Amino acid sequence: MDANAIWKVSTGKGVKVAVVDTGVNSSTSSLKGQVLPNPGSGDIAYHATKDYNGHGTSMAEIIAGTGNGGGIKGLAPGAKIVPYRIVLKQLTDKQEKKRTATPAAAVRAAADSDAQIINMSFGQKMIDPDMQAAIKYASSKGKLMFAGVGNDAGTNNFIDYPAAYDGVVGVSAADESGKVSKFSEHGAYVDLAAPGQNMPIWCDASFKSYCDKGEGTSVSTAIASASAALVWSAHPGWTANQVLRVLLDTASRSWPKSQPSNYLGYGLIRPARNLLHGEGKPGAADVDPISNEKTPEPGSRPATDPPTSASGSSQPTQKASDVSTEAAGSESRSSSGSNKLWPALVAVAALVVLGGGGWAVWRARRT
Repeated sequence: MDANAIWKVSTGKGVKVAVVDTGVNSSTSSLKGQVLPNPGSGDIAYHATKDYNGHGTSMAEIIAGTGNGGGIKGLAPGAKIVPYRIVLKQLTDKQEKKRTATPAAAVRAAADSDAQIINMSFGQKMIDPDMQAAIKYASSKGKLMFAGVGNDAGTNNFIDYPAAYDGVVGVSAADESGKVSKFSEHGAYVDLAAPGQNMPIWCDASFKSYCDKGEGTSVSTAIASASAALVWSAHPGWTANQVLRVLLDTASRSWPKSQPSNYLGYGLIRPARNLLHGEGKPGAADVDPISNEKTPEPGSRPATDPPTSASGSSQPTQKASDVSTEAAGSESRSSSGSNKLWPALVAVAALVVLGGGGWAVWRARRT
């Protein structure tokens, strides 16, 4: 990443990242002054800065933490976070569930905000028409969306949503050598990869200490969002298509760009190649660099296409109330058996979140 050199060129200043997750604790030492007010009302704004799990706060710090007070320093410390709290499996309080937004509602609200990037470290194994419609709406608003592809490669390796929806960049996890992580799911919906192992994250919602060995595609997603913030900050006139095209062009790979990998997509994300070396061409502002299809002008009414899988075939659908969803989160493990407070620089990272049962119940994805 060469983060120290990158920060001399771009810190993500001027870019806002919507973190749709378990909430974001804005009072941690690393996030003080980094979290903007949730612009919504009712369920959308309810307890947006009250994180009931610690996952959302970890993602926010990996993206834009300042590192103050011995906390995590994110890859884009100049960016700002807009928090959106959603119902995940870890939220067990019935009254809290009733007042907390569904993922689809939160994505729609984020689409109506001035956040340019939407980070979604969560997912589920079946298509949710409400969520798919929300993604289309956000895409029509010109948002750049990232989601973890899932952590179940060792078991079922089902297609994961929202990572597999059109308009969402599916992010897989890699280890220090650049090899795909064993838990990282694979398929045609994998678009990019980022570091996803050995990351410090908050142990729980008490926010007393960090745990080491955090891993999952959640963290990878946060690193991808932060990378996009760095590039967009340096090129504020670009569209989401142009930022993404440069990230795809400059990704590290040993295979032809015309043949993306089912494990690492177009390769490992490397914002430094553009920011420090001027590599990558933005290309057409209104053409999706993955589908090569023209995208609607921001603000136009999105089309209502029938749900399809990543491969284009028909896919079973269910209402949110019938679907088990979890966040593309990460599991924290302590190699020494004890929790440690990490004064950490996040130049590489990864987490994962999935979804659970009940009405629109989503949970953080764990390895």
